[in-house]
Amino acid sequence: MSDTEVDLINRDPNELNNTVQVAFEDVLGEPESSHSIDCVWTNSHKCFTCGKNCCYKFMSTLCGLCIALYWGCEFAMITFNAVWCCTPSLKVYSIVFGFCQKFFGTCIACCLAPVCETIGLMFSKIQIAKS
Repeated sequence: MSDTEVDLINRDPNELNNTVQVAFEDVLGEPESSHSIDCVWTNSHKCFTCGKNCCYKFMSTLCGLCIALYWGCEFAMITFNAVWCCTPSLKVYSIVFGFCQKFFGTCIACCLAPVCETIGLMFSKIQIAKS
């Protein structure tokens, strides 16, 4: 499927919204000891399903396009920020801190390493004997 085509059958191929798949049976349930009459239960199912579907379609018709435009712009701004600000900044930091790492690594290797090696040699001559 190309980028310009929209799948009208499978609208959540990555299963992003599994948590909001709510059916009548997920919300209402009568225990064995308490049952309403069958026509109430059947019509309640129809009212729940119809109300949920109509309300969702009304709200998505009323707000969906504006919200989709907002989120499109939001992700465009995030992408712009990543491409034009964050990635170049990270590259600058990696270059600058790479030099700092080499500088401090050289200082430690020249100044601190001989001292630690000498102290290590001094302590390596210690012998412990059981008496």
